[in-house]
Amino acid sequence: MEATTTGLTITERAAEQIRHSLEKRGGGVGIRVGVKKSGCSGYMYNLEYVDEPSAGDLLFEAHGAPVYVDPDVMALVDGTEMDYVSEGLQSMFKFNNPNVTAECGCGESFNVD
Repeated sequence: MEATTTGLTITERAAEQIRHSLEKRGGGVGIRVGVKKSGCSGYMYNLEYVDEPSAGDLLFEAHGAPVYVDPDVMALVDGTEMDYVSEGLQSMFKFNNPNVTAECGCGESFNVD
């Protein structure tokens, strides 16, 4: 049986911030959501601008904001909602990932079984 990919959901607030960031930067075709081993829980999200998509990149687009994901990390972010929130004096991208089984106390890293 094959695993089903549900993808990545991008909220309107996140899309607005992505569009704003690309405009402020002066170009790019989107952003890439990646995952790297880091932090005290195991993984950390990594965002970077995309000037040219890599071969095999998966494209998720909502509200005019293109987001690319490397297929090698899709299993870690599949079903995730990408949002942009303001908490106190900070504004940041927030990932509501149903695959996460544990997070570190500071919220910087996560674990997936």
